[in-house]
Amino acid sequence: MTVDLEKEFGDPYLPGNPLGHHAIIEADERGEVFEAGEKLLDSLSVNAEFVPRRLGGRLGTADEFIRRLRPVFRRDAALGIGYGVPTLLASLNVWLAADNARQQDALAVKILGGSKVCLAHGTPGMYPDPAALEVTARERGGRHVLDGHAGLVFNSDRADNAVVIARTAYTENRHSRSLLLVDLTALPNESRRRSPRVRTLGLRDCHLGGLEFSMCPVPQDSLIGSARSGADLARRSSEIGGCLTMGLSLGMLDASLFTVMRFALHRRLYGRTVSDIPHAKATIAGAFADLLIADCLVTTVARALHVLPGHSRAYAAASRYLVPLLLENAMNELSVVLGARYYLREGEHAIFGKHFRDLPSLSLLYPDRTPEITIAAHLPAFAHAQRYPSSSAASASIFTPEMELPPLEHNEHPARAQGDPLLACLEPWLDELRGEAKTATDLSTIATLLLTELEHLATHVGQAHVWQLDPANSTDSDSLAERYAVLLAATACLGIWRHNRDRRVLAGPAWIRVALRRLLGRLMPGTPPSARELDEELFTELLTRAAEGTSFCLDEDPVHRTLPR
Repeated sequence: MTVDLEKEFGDPYLPGNPLGHHAIIEADERGEVFEAGEKLLDSLSVNAEFVPRRLGGRLGTADEFIRRLRPVFRRDAALGIGYGVPTLLASLNVWLAADNARQQDALAVKILGGSKVCLAHGTPGMYPDPAALEVTARERGGRHVLDGHAGLVFNSDRADNAVVIARTAYTENRHSRSLLLVDLTALPNESRRRSPRVRTLGLRDCHLGGLEFSMCPVPQDSLIGSARSGADLARRSSEIGGCLTMGLSLGMLDASLFTVMRFALHRRLYGRTVSDIPHAKATIAGAFADLLIADCLVTTVARALHVLPGHSRAYAAASRYLVPLLLENAMNELSVVLGARYYLREGEHAIFGKHFRDLPSLSLLYPDRTPEITIAAHLPAFAHAQRYPSSSAASASIFTPEMELPPLEHNEHPARAQGDPLLACLEPWLDELRGEAKTATDLSTIATLLLTELEHLATHVGQAHVWQLDPANSTDSDSLAERYAVLLAATACLGIWRHNRDRRVLAGPAWIRVALRRLLGRLMPGTPPSARELDEELFTELLTRAAEGTSFCLDEDPVHRTLPR
C-alpha cells in the first residue's frame, strides 16, 4: 500500500488545518510532541516504512524511502525524528545482519505493532570523560551483562527496545564492539535507568535523553550478527542512515524556500515586490541551485548504496560533509531576504525559523560525527584511480531513477575497495562538456577549472604520506575533504543532468551552469556569481513549480501548499 503523506497532511498554510504550520509551531513552543501529526502517522501505519518488504513492511530502496518520508520533514523534522527515524537507524543493524531471521521477524512484528527502537551509543568527545559515556558488555553465565551510560539517545524514554553499541574488548579496533538488541521492558528496574530528558535549541519537541545500565543482564540471543563485528555493522548502517537523513532534511530547505517565495512575491518595498529586487531574486535562485546540488548528491549516494556498496562509505561521508554546509548556506542567505520576520516565532513565516533551528540539530542523530576522517581514509584510493584510471564507468542505474536496484546488503568480510567509480566519470564528462559548450561559453571555462581542481587534488594526495592525510596530523584535512565532496557533487550533478534530459529543469543548460559555478566557488573563492539571465530562468522555474503545486526538489512530486492570491 502506497501512502500519500503530502495529501494527508494537506496545505500547511491553510487556516484551521490541525496538521498545519500553526499547530506545529505551537507544539514546538511548548516543547511537546506534535500529537496530531503522530496520530496521523499511526493511522497510516507509517511504522511499516522502517521494516523491509520481505518482513511485511514497506522499506525498499534508499531513494524511495527518502521520497516517501520527505513530506513529514517539509512540515516538522522533529515529528519525523520523534516518530520513527531513530527506529530506522537502530533497526537497520538488525535488517543488515546475517543469519538472524528469528531476531528480524520478532523485531519486525514489534515495529509494525507500533513499538519504537532507539540507538544507544557512546558520545566520545561530548563530555570530559568519554569512558563514562560508553556501555560495556561482558559474558557471564550464558548472558551478557551491560554496564555504562549511553548519552544523547533519541526516544530513550519512549522506546521499548534499544540497539546497544557495547564495548566487548579493551583493544581499540574494529573488533572491540558488539551490537545487542535489548528489550528495555524486560529488564530489571534496578539495573537500568532512563536519564532525564535533555533540552536542545532545535528539535525542541523531540525526546532526547540517555540510558544507564548497572550490572544489567540480557539474554545471549540478544547479540546482533556475530560477536565483535558490531563496529563494521554499525558503520554500514550509519552510512545508510546518514544518507537517508540527509535526503529527508532537504524537505526542510524545500519548505523554507517556498516560505521565502511567498514573502518575496507579496512584500512590497520602494514600489515593487521583494522578488523584483535583483539581489533578492539572485539569492532565491541560488538557494534553489543549492537544493538541486544537494539533491543530486544525496540521490546519487542513495543509489550507490545499492550499486556500489564497496565504495559507498566514502560517498556517504561526502554527502554528510557537504549537504549540511549547502543547506546551512542556503538557509542563511534566505534569512536575509526574509529580514526581521526570520526572528518571529508566530505567524505564517515562523516555520522558517523552526526549520532554521532544527537543521543543525540533526547532527545529534549520528554516532560518528567525523565524515572527514572517512574521506581522508579513501583519498589514497582516489589518487591511485586518477593516476591509473579504470575503463569502467559508474553504472547508469545510479543516475537513472527509473532503473531497479539490488537490495541493501552488508558484507561482513568486505574486500578493500579499489578506485573511485564515480569520480572516474568526472574527467571524461568535463572533457566532453568543454568540447560541447558552444552556446554557453562559461561552461567550457567552468569545466576547465574543475578539471584543474581534480588534477590538483589527485596530485596533492598522491604526493602525501598516508599519515599526512589523517585529520589528527594535518591542518588542511577539512580542505581536502571539502574538495573531494565538491568534486563528487559535481559528478552527481553532471551524471543526473546527462541521464535525465527529458525532465524540464534538467533539459536546458541553465541549472547545470549555476550549479557547477556555485560548486566551483566553494573551491575557488571569488568565482564570479551567476549571470542575471540564469537567475531569471531558475526563478521562473520556481514560480512555475509553486503555481503548479510541485516540489522544488529533483523529484518534482505534487505538494499541497498554496501561494496567497
